[in-house]
Amino acid sequence: MEVRKPLQFIAIGECMLEVQANGFGPCVLSYGGDTFNTSVYLRRCASSKAIEVSYATGLGVDPLSQQLKQAWTALGLNLNAIQSIDGKLPGMYLIETDDQGERSFHFWRESSAARAYFQAPETDLEKNALNYDCIYFSGISLAILDDASRKRLFSMLQKVRALGCRVAFDNNFRPKLWPSLQVAQQVYLEALNVCHTAMLTLDDHQAVFGHVNLDDALRHAQALEVPELVIKRGADSTLVRETPDAPWQSIATERVERVIDTTAAGDSFAAGFLSRRLIGESALLSAEFGNKVAARVIQHRGALIPLEAMQDLISPPVY
Repeated sequence: MEVRKPLQFIAIGECMLEVQANGFGPCVLSYGGDTFNTSVYLRRCASSKAIEVSYATGLGVDPLSQQLKQAWTALGLNLNAIQSIDGKLPGMYLIETDDQGERSFHFWRESSAARAYFQAPETDLEKNALNYDCIYFSGISLAILDDASRKRLFSMLQKVRALGCRVAFDNNFRPKLWPSLQVAQQVYLEALNVCHTAMLTLDDHQAVFGHVNLDDALRHAQALEVPELVIKRGADSTLVRETPDAPWQSIATERVERVIDTTAAGDSFAAGFLSRRLIGESALLSAEFGNKVAARVIQHRGALIPLEAMQDLISPPVY
């Protein structure tokens, strides 16, 4: 019997130090980031015999960076594409929570190591790009890079996609990370041009392209010439189209009695979707599973919910 090697998946982005505090005094130190969250959930949802999950980012050579690498390795991620950059540190954000439970964020990421990832003459990601079956990135991955770094990334993605790699893009949009809406629009159009699979949160799509309402945003998104499109609409049904000529399919979201925290809902959906799509499931069935994973995540606090809270979702079929 032939033994098949695992598919190779890699996500590109930034995982930041997270400080939870209200004023001066005791605080809790953790970490998180959109493509990182997707990587962890994909590792949980996919058999290691089917998919190996790697993460590409920049870190420093400081003790905190080393602790992050140890923690990520313990989560089952392959870190061969990490760039260790002397003189740089991980980015950081602080979360404050008011009396009504509303959160506010403060960021320190202007000189983070992740921003300098592509400043090396050649990264391990670029050296081994042809070995990956799926490369995943997001709007935030793009926002933290300078123009030259984005050009290198897009050039690499164009080449690997032409050779059969599934390039997947999630449109996570954070306006404060962009110098202008015009720059964001231009970069997003380039991202949509190089990707095979686009996972679009509809209100983010509306914000990027300045549509007056969600109906206009939906029409614009559905007209995009991306081979495979997934449109996420919060609690409304998810829309998928496997090829430009295929009909749109509507997949109901999972009903949740009480939403606790929507952090990482889109990240976990992407993980659930790709964990099934990469091993040959239809886009419809993959989206159904993505919705199931996201529904579980939003019933718990934090970006990464306890492993035991999704134990029944961690035994996927092996292709």
